[in-house]
Amino acid sequence: MQEQKILQVKELSKGVESIVDVDWRHDSIRSFVVPEIAASELPAQDSKGADGEQLYHPPEIIPLFGISSKMAPLFQESGYKKGSTLSSSEVRSVVINYVKTNELVDETNKNFVKVNPILCDCLLKKSEQDKISKLKWDDLLSRCLDQLQPFHQVTFAGHEPIVRKGNIDPINITIAQRSSNKKVTIIKNLELYGLDPQTVANILQQKAQASVTVTTLPGTKDRAQVQIQGNQINHLAKLLLGMQLCVTPYH
Repeated sequence: MQEQKILQVKELSKGVESIVDVDWRHDSIRSFVVPEIAASELPAQDSKGADGEQLYHPPEIIPLFGISSKMAPLFQESGYKKGSTLSSSEVRSVVINYVKTNELVDETNKNFVKVNPILCDCLLKKSEQDKISKLKWDDLLSRCLDQLQPFHQVTFAGHEPIVRKGNIDPINITIAQRSSNKKVTIIKNLELYGLDPQTVANILQQKAQASVTVTTLPGTKDRAQVQIQGNQINHLAKLLLGMQLCVTPYH
């Protein structure tokens, strides 16, 4: 993924490699579609574990795009205003409708869109405004998404959607080197996905038979990080990917 420039990994400190950036606008991510499966095709599942606890269900996470004052003129014809949030498909629909309504499709080559004053102010840099008179469709849409503010919507089963500013942080997993050449696995951002750090710590301790601590994440008041002795990537991957967790959801 790093070679495809989907994510960027850096050694922030000696012996610790961390994911420092995720390109949420990369074609591989933006084109990913969760397959729709009819409810009748799914096996019947009990939402409770063997001991009666509620099984973990991952939230639905949708990237959204917020309209800034600079971009508002492009969206106002469709009834949106500054501060409105839209999905990428809604942004695409608004842009296409705007182009067609204002007859901006190039007559000689329909792969291009003519840049009018509003598109010029919204999408072009000052150095480009006297040089570019047309944009390809994909360039037009890409520039539009780049100029919008990132938001995301998180929906937990049985709860109303929560919209937050910025991109959601991924669950951060790092392997750090400690004294005497010992390694520890550090896990952060579990709460963002409705996972209770203490519950995850308890399950990891049982599976790995290793010492585990849960501490406050530096620089935060209500977030925690889990630290477990040794390289526990395999145990953690099975735990998270299998989703076989009985947890107290965070909302």
